[in-house]
Amino acid sequence: MPHRDEASVSRVGIAILAKAPIPGLAKTRLIPRLGAEGAALLQHWLLQRTLSTAIMADIGPVTLWCAPDEKHPAFAACRTERPTALKAQPEGDLGKRMLTALQASTSPQGTLVIGTDCAVLTPALLRHAARSLMTHDAVVVPAEDGGYVLIGMREAHAGVFENVAWSTATVMAETRQRFSTLGWSVDELPACWDVDLAADFDRLCRHDPAVARYLLGNGAST
Repeated sequence: MPHRDEASVSRVGIAILAKAPIPGLAKTRLIPRLGAEGAALLQHWLLQRTLSTAIMADIGPVTLWCAPDEKHPAFAACRTERPTALKAQPEGDLGKRMLTALQASTSPQGTLVIGTDCAVLTPALLRHAARSLMTHDAVVVPAEDGGYVLIGMREAHAGVFENVAWSTATVMAETRQRFSTLGWSVDELPACWDVDLAADFDRLCRHDPAVARYLLGNGAST
């Protein structure tokens, strides 16, 4: 039988916000380095890695929130190969999309929201974040660029996401202020990094050489 804390953690959902690996639309800031096809392949690799990490964490149901919708073959393959639900991301900014994912969750102990840009999330880190929701109102993993790569809440609150200057270096600072205003207890875990720019891709290749082999094996240059 699982320990009591393991049983509680297994009731925390994971919502993954993901873009379809469409050439020209995926990882656009890496197109100058990888080309449109290579950037799309990287997005596909990140999608697969993130989903596998979420499932291996084994903390609760996994939902893949898909953009522009859930019809892309890569998303269909995710549902076929792994136990995950697919939903289309709503219209609106990043805050609206994260809030919708949290509000749609039925997991009784809370929900973690992640994207696919962070290639250093691990099952252990997701389990740590889930355990944090046993004793805190929220949990967050900051990003080194000033944003965050994971946010989790026991209950969704729109005030955390409204009127935030998304994709800027002030996102995490703004979010801390929102939590403070609400009077929430928050567990802030060590920062991680996203794969957005050429330097990030180089760092990823050093961290996990499998990504370069995947791209080269599918005809992309690195």
